[in-house]
Amino acid sequence: MSLDPKQLDAFAATVQTGSLMAAAKQLRITLAAVSIRIKALEAALGQRLLIRGKTALATRAGQVLLTHIARTRLLEADLAERLSASTPDSNWQTLSVAVNADSLASWFLPGVQAALQEHRILLHSVVDDQEHTMQWLQNGDVLGCVTQLAKPLRGCIAHPLGTMRYRCLGAPILEEKLRALQRTSHAPALLHIPALCFNHKDQLQDRFLNEVFALHDASYPRHYFPAGDAYHLAMASGLGWGLQADVQSRLQWPGELETGRLVDLFPGQHVDVALYWHHWQQESAQAARLTHAVIAAARAQLIP
Repeated sequence: MSLDPKQLDAFAATVQTGSLMAAAKQLRITLAAVSIRIKALEAALGQRLLIRGKTALATRAGQVLLTHIARTRLLEADLAERLSASTPDSNWQTLSVAVNADSLASWFLPGVQAALQEHRILLHSVVDDQEHTMQWLQNGDVLGCVTQLAKPLRGCIAHPLGTMRYRCLGAPILEEKLRALQRTSHAPALLHIPALCFNHKDQLQDRFLNEVFALHDASYPRHYFPAGDAYHLAMASGLGWGLQADVQSRLQWPGELETGRLVDLFPGQHVDVALYWHHWQQESAQAARLTHAVIAAARAQLIP
């Protein structure tokens, strides 16, 4: 089946921007032209591809098509790279990935930066919880993702990366509060102190309470700080207890446990999160270089 590139561009731009008007501006064509091209594409495929509302969304069939478009563009970029002479002035290529914030700032970015510079790769990073990054790959928005899910999607490959070990940390004043609460309260003391969460998708605190204290569906106060620096500042300031990976303590915030700015509130207790790198089986040469860099970085820094 031969698909019209202009129709595909109109559809992809509409989903990416969220509206036909924004897509028209991006493509520098009229609103009517965008609408006509998408309708023609839907007619050619015999499927409804777009949900037209306040925000334009792809249908299930549309998501499949978006994945095809993303993969085709990568293969075309790879072909252009192979056909053109390799010169210092060759074009940069943008690759999109979905990574959890803890990985991105600690081992992922430092581990791939040499490859980005050497191979002229521009990284478009999408930050999401490790349980939800797979959805970005499934929707065709990214070419690879770091996730805790082991099973690959159809047409994808999953590489085990290693394990991030999280410990419950807090400011020294929190350690004193815990000791006082343990003397006066029959309920687990940690439930009386606010937890620090990245966002509402962040379930790591629940998992820690479940695995370490056998507390299921526990109710406790929570702060939300969807930025790594703010999260860490809140923890060091004594606002609450948080979970920090050993690789973060080693690479991002070195010396804080040794100097006592942060303390391990429950020595010997931890939660392990196994991570995997998922990518499409058919990937461009640049994407393959990124995959190699990600795997090497993880093996150098994570627990095998």
